Amino acid sequence: MTAVKRIAVLTSGGDSQGMNAAVRAVVRSALYHGLEVYGVQRGYQGLLNDDLRQMDLRSVGDIIQRGGTILQTARCKEFLTPEGQQKGADVLRARGIDGLVVIGGDGSYQGANKLSKLGIKTMGLPGTIDNDIPFTDYTIGFDTAVSIVVDAINKLRDTMTSHERSSVVEVMGRHCGDIALYAGLASGAETIIVPEVPFDLDQVSNRMQENFGSGKRHSIIVVAEGAASGEEIGKGITQRSGMEPRVTVLGHIQRGGSPTHNDRVLASQLGDFAVRKLMEGDSGKACGIINGELVVTDIDKVVNTKKPFNMDLYNLALRLSQ
Repeated sequence: MTAVKRIAVLTSGGDSQGMNAAVRAVVRSALYHGLEVYGVQRGYQGLLNDDLRQMDLRSVGDIIQRGGTILQTARCKEFLTPEGQQKGADVLRARGIDGLVVIGGDGSYQGANKLSKLGIKTMGLPGTIDNDIPFTDYTIGFDTAVSIVVDAINKLRDTMTSHERSSVVEVMGRHCGDIALYAGLASGAETIIVPEVPFDLDQVSNRMQENFGSGKRHSIIVVAEGAASGEEIGKGITQRSGMEPRVTVLGHIQRGGSPTHNDRVLASQLGDFAVRKLMEGDSGKACGIINGELVVTDIDKVVNTKKPFNMDLYNLALRLSQ
């Protein structure tokens, strides 16, 4: 016997590469175990609009390699209200749906937590490029986003070296600097600026001048958008040193493209895991991976905890950027 017979899956908030792979895993795992499964179009807005469709094996064919989300996503102010949340729960009950898998970031988890408190069996999957969800080492889409940034920095370094210039690269990350940290370390950036670590623009500028004075032909500064804008950093360096770094804002290109194999595998593992946990009677949980092991954590605990920043990795990047 299973604790659920009919489940739904939705994607919410900002899209991330691997969401489609996660949807595919949820649908195919549910069907494998004899469950009915429905896809909710456009996140919580679609839930309130009762915009659900039953899915079969062919519904998720040829999507594992695609970026974005076939279920689409949208912001929904109404769902932020208690009345909207109750309406969402009522729609699911009217449909006879006894389990919901929510794929998204912090805001999506907040919604799943509210539905859980209203008696809906929920399971959250961490779908966000920011890697800012606690109790999981990595989120779906993070690996791909970092790879995109590293590729962009590699190309920028070629032209910066040719012209003996410096480059400021602004990446996503409002409250979490993991994209900047991992991409900066992987691309050998000379300076990494993140929201979690205070920075001194005088020191940044002086270090750049010292690098050029010691014979370096280029310098790369990676800045997370939550710490400062690339334009602010570039202007500040020019004012202090007279040097004019070129500023590149990568923007939403970081969210697009085909997911890496790491994100596809992670999404597949977590999607199947979520379905099995719902079948076992688990609810109000967030799925993650820690040290290679799949884990569940109370979603209420997840949304009320800030993910710790990896200072060891940050200090390593600092030591290696001489």
